[in-house]
Amino acid sequence: MTEENNNPEGKVAKKLKIEIRKPEDFKQVYAIGALGGHSPYDFRIGFYNDSPKGFDKSSNSQVVQRSIETEVILSPLAALELSHWLEQHIRDYQAMFGPITKVQKQPQKVKQPEDTSEIQGYI
Repeated sequence: MTEENNNPEGKVAKKLKIEIRKPEDFKQVYAIGALGGHSPYDFRIGFYNDSPKGFDKSSNSQVVQRSIETEVILSPLAALELSHWLEQHIRDYQAMFGPITKVQKQPQKVKQPEDTSEIQGYI
């Protein structure tokens, strides 16, 4: 449905009505972060979640599995519009709830397990 209005120049202006629908296979994804890049033609944003997997014994490193949940590909104009949209919604959010801050990781002391061996003094 369109609505017609007269503008100051006497021309008939039509309004656009957008209907939003979600297909049956629509799914929402929660993500803790994003990564991506751009080319001259588009911007790509992959949204991911991390799952700790423990320690790699050979390198003594923490292993985290990063799973890309979904990727969005945007035209440069759509990326710019998304940027403006996000900036406005972040301003609105902070006006309601206060500044968004990054959680500062505190170094944790590694607690050594107690010796529970039954043979005391054995090295």
